[in-house]
Amino acid sequence: MSVQRVAVLGAGSWGTAFAKVIADSGPEVVLWARRDSVAESVNGAGINEDYLPGTKLPANLSATTDVDKALDGAQAVVLAVPSQTLRANLVGWRDSLPEGATLVSLAKGVELGTLKRMSEVIREVAGVPEDQVAVVSGPNLAKEIAAEQPTATVIACTDHDRAVELQQACSNGYFRPYTITDVIGCELGGACKNVIALACGMAAGLGFGDNTMASIITRGLAETARLGAALGADPLTFAGLAGLGDLVATCASPLSRNRTFGHRLGLGESLAQAQEAAHGQVAEGVKSCSSIRELAQRHGVDMPLTDGVHMVCHDGMHPRTLGAALIGREPKAERQ
Repeated sequence: MSVQRVAVLGAGSWGTAFAKVIADSGPEVVLWARRDSVAESVNGAGINEDYLPGTKLPANLSATTDVDKALDGAQAVVLAVPSQTLRANLVGWRDSLPEGATLVSLAKGVELGTLKRMSEVIREVAGVPEDQVAVVSGPNLAKEIAAEQPTATVIACTDHDRAVELQQACSNGYFRPYTITDVIGCELGGACKNVIALACGMAAGLGFGDNTMASIITRGLAETARLGAALGADPLTFAGLAGLGDLVATCASPLSRNRTFGHRLGLGESLAQAQEAAHGQVAEGVKSCSSIRELAQRHGVDMPLTDGVHMVCHDGMHPRTLGAALIGREPKAERQ
């Protein structure tokens, strides 16, 4: 069965960009926005002026602030809210979710407190089986995708046929989705890369160059893969779009919120100053570094970069001190 109508709950930059991707692929899309001004801009001018100014949205994409209206008849529901607010939002939406609809997570993080991945939060709150939840991950810089620059991504779902349905619903001339059944690996890659991007941003702010960046990316991928192995992920996932692909884009691009946030910290700004400069845009890694660190500790996994990012963001460590601590760690074999 092909997907004909999709609800996207969350009208930030990535939610809007992904809504455009689906609409450009054929299905009717209704975008739920929290604020009237955003919905009015989308419906009146065909633009989300607040989050994707200048990007013309397709005619088969409309917006509303009425979540029941957005969800009515939807065969797929895309959850496009920050990871740490997903649970609270979903509690308010769950009674309106269409029965049997595929629930699709765009959020990349690990929940504080529970240490659950986003698909686990969705299953718990919505009361749906594992094979009804899908995850989208990969190099997903919203502005580039909205500008229709060619990109690939991954749709992960334990139900392969459901993943293929979603794949067909968001395939077009500039967006190429692949399918995978490794939801765990896909989610861990998406969550951990935000933390590693913070570290890359800090290094850039300190004036370090490409050797440093490549080292952080590579060692960050190694610790992500170690955590994935402990949680049952397929190691090959981390060599793909949801692992290396997403990591490179997020660590290298000035469009990355996490890299930009880390860069400000590296320049000497405080956490509060960096947050103020972000103008409400969420750098997921600032909070996820703490939950990922705790998850790693629970499973006995060594994640020194994640530990360090947490200490900079929440314990007052200076990024330069972190750099010295990492380079001065006890020598060991690369694959340990």
